[in-house]
Amino acid sequence: MPGAMIEAHGLTKSYGRPAARVRVLDGIDLQVARASVLALLGPNGAGKTTAVRILATLTTADSGTARVAGYDVVADRSRVRRAISLTGQFASVDETQTGEENLRMTARLAGLSRKQAERRAEELLVRFGLTDAARRLARTYSGGMRRRLDLAAGLVGSPEPGVFFLDEPTTGLDPRSRRELWQVVGDLATRGAAVLLTTQYLEEADKLADRIAVLDKGRIVAEGTPDTLKSHTSGHRLDVVLTSREAYLRLATGAVHHSPGTLTLGLPTDGTAAHVRALLDEIDPHRTDVDRFSVHSATLDDVFLALTAQTTEAPAHV
Repeated sequence: MPGAMIEAHGLTKSYGRPAARVRVLDGIDLQVARASVLALLGPNGAGKTTAVRILATLTTADSGTARVAGYDVVADRSRVRRAISLTGQFASVDETQTGEENLRMTARLAGLSRKQAERRAEELLVRFGLTDAARRLARTYSGGMRRRLDLAAGLVGSPEPGVFFLDEPTTGLDPRSRRELWQVVGDLATRGAAVLLTTQYLEEADKLADRIAVLDKGRIVAEGTPDTLKSHTSGHRLDVVLTSREAYLRLATGAVHHSPGTLTLGLPTDGTAAHVRALLDEIDPHRTDVDRFSVHSATLDDVFLALTAQTTEAPAHV
């Protein structure tokens, strides 16, 4: 990928004793270009955080290679660290200091002079919308404000536009704070940053990502834009409300959406009338099991459930 700021090839990682090793990553490839966001999706335990830790030089891969900002993550570890910002699931700010003090302290630790630190802190407070709260203690900040301060601190000593690793950054935030952070992430990409985002929120990936990689059991099982991934999973979904629990249980296999409380199943379809009729005839030939139905466009939820139901032999690039 021309202009790639993050490149990984064949990364593997296992944990545990030799007799009981568990492979967390099984030969993954990743690329993130400048001015773009790649969302890494996957269920818990899929290997998302391990991938981020390898790329951010916090742990080493068993095999494979990776370069970040043009530097090898093993041979040029110190240069990689100067070029990146890493934000984990919880804000790592000093709550006993003000927002301004947090940024000044981080700047001084990064080697800036006192005057440079003051100037840099002021720039970042303006950029991240924290000027009015600059002299308030960080413990009085909302969750979204703390996350913005955390991101600002990561930028203090890193050359911009830079590389950002965001490991589930909106975990625990309320919807308003989450959307505020989305604006910040979008602004980073607009300014030329390469962003690798891991998230459990499919709406977040749909909103922010230029491309999405779905990780399951340590392997990339699909990669593409949000729209192409949706179209790859049939493009539409037929939701049927069944007349009985027995019919629901009998037809549940193969569904990509399950709602036992309402006896609703979602089935992949191309959305055409012919295919919808054929599906209805197939699952309910006697016209006694389906009470009502609706058709709608596939969502990332459908993609995620379909792709992580079982690991495929090879990734689907679309």
